[in-house]
Amino acid sequence: MSYILVTNDDGVDSPALLPLIHELSALGAVRVAVPSTERSWIGKAISRWDELAVTKLVRDGIEIFAVDGYPADCTNLAVHSLFGEPPELVVSGVNIGLNVGLGFFLSSGTIGAAMEGWIAGVAAIALSVGRVGEDRHWKQDAVANPSHPVWKRAARVGADVVRTLRETGFPDDVDLISVNYPSDAELETPRVLTELAVVGYDRLFRRAREGVYVHDFDGALRDIESVPAQSDIAVVRSGRVSITPIRLAHTAQVSKLLRARLERV
Repeated sequence: MSYILVTNDDGVDSPALLPLIHELSALGAVRVAVPSTERSWIGKAISRWDELAVTKLVRDGIEIFAVDGYPADCTNLAVHSLFGEPPELVVSGVNIGLNVGLGFFLSSGTIGAAMEGWIAGVAAIALSVGRVGEDRHWKQDAVANPSHPVWKRAARVGADVVRTLRETGFPDDVDLISVNYPSDAELETPRVLTELAVVGYDRLFRRAREGVYVHDFDGALRDIESVPAQSDIAVVRSGRVSITPIRLAHTAQVSKLLRARLERV
């Protein structure tokens, strides 16, 4: 029996998790494998020497496998080891915070879990919700309140994009799809196919005391004002849903001059 695999990087206690599972369950069978704790900013890290404890939990009548590892660990375990058969689709999220721009894309555990799906030959979609440049402030009330309306809204929007992609068929020339949307997005919010903005981020750490620094990101992005109108950042900032089809690392073209100087035949 085919199923949708749900994973994330915010962990089993993420307020975004159960609403998404409930919405996706209306589309078909859903199975869940997520980190046992928050594992944000971890990219596509894979555990090497650590033993991975996997605990089966039941939350709101839903069976969840909590993995003492990274988001990509969860995807790999789910595809190859936990359920006896691979999923038809990996849905990673809904992430608490946007993953717009190349800097976030390369750093996100949410994206990393989706990448691991592609590596395993499974179509993957990453879902992220937030506000451009306001990563810290909007979360304060929402994360502390599992009943905050943002979570059901985010789940409905994400599940509807998944539904559409399943009905139309996942495109053959796309490795994964990254969906980002404002925290107030609804089903009626316009959706735009976008490109990944080539944008990084600013300072991540602040000095806590002599010789010690802690993560303290305030949401600042570099060169944000110069992004193209069709970029994921510009579209989300305009209040619309960004849907970015991604081709993972592929060979770049170089000039004939550079080729001639680099190659030795």
